[in-house]
Amino acid sequence: MNYLITGGTGLIGQALIKSINTDKNTITVLTRNIKSASSVINKKVRFIDKLLLTNIESTDIVINLAGEPIADKRWSQEQKNRICQSRWDITEEIAQLISIAEKPPSLLISGSAIGIYGRQNSQAIDETFKDFHQEFTHEVCAKWEEKALLACSANTRVALLRTGIVLDKSSGALAKMLLPFKLGLGGKISKGDQVMSWVHIDDMVSAILHIVDNDNLSGPVNMTSPNAVTNEVFSKALSKSLHRPSLFTTPAPLLKLIFGEMAELLLYGQNVVPQKLLNSGFVFKHNKIEAALTDLLQ
Repeated sequence: MNYLITGGTGLIGQALIKSINTDKNTITVLTRNIKSASSVINKKVRFIDKLLLTNIESTDIVINLAGEPIADKRWSQEQKNRICQSRWDITEEIAQLISIAEKPPSLLISGSAIGIYGRQNSQAIDETFKDFHQEFTHEVCAKWEEKALLACSANTRVALLRTGIVLDKSSGALAKMLLPFKLGLGGKISKGDQVMSWVHIDDMVSAILHIVDNDNLSGPVNMTSPNAVTNEVFSKALSKSLHRPSLFTTPAPLLKLIFGEMAELLLYGQNVVPQKLLNSGFVFKHNKIEAALTDLLQ
């Protein structure tokens, strides 16, 4: 199988490449910095720094994970533009290239996020939910998905990864939380009742490969554990797995002062259900937060 992957140096991209990097597969990674990418990804991978350098006619599957990290910096207007354009531009280029190909890839798997739903209450949300809360994360994801769907045709299936909080101890949200929790300074954020829809990195990769193998999976696919938890429950589970207390509360005004508008990612959530994955027979290896954290941190 011939893969073209963007965002290969990110948390999900690295784990995915490690999983599919076998003699049966050929992997091309599109990256802005080949030298940097080659230092973190297996050398058996081919690197390109321009999309036109790939032969889309001989590509079977495109997995588009590129995008400026959404929670690394305060959301200045400049940073918002980077977040948007780093997703929208490459996705549009890929979709256009696929749409004009005589022999296009059979599958485009393109990134998105549960942020498309915007802030919600504790109501369970599956892929049919349409009552989106209009805010920045929705705007980013809605246009991201819209551009990816331009590649959809009788010859090319398009699946959209509405990804939750991906848990891995080496990178991402969990890695950032570890130090304060290890020091016994962890605890809930504000009231702690905001719902966190999470997924173990191993299940994230397995679910992507499940989409590859199942032709009936297309359109938006929620990439979360079937058992979302509140921030308070998550904080207690993380503290327990580290054998530390969970005593502190981070007040909302402090987060808003430090992070500005980006604090919304921490103060609000969504109770997302991966209904399409469940209906298609996908089995989560880590579907309880306590066991997932124990597996990651043991």
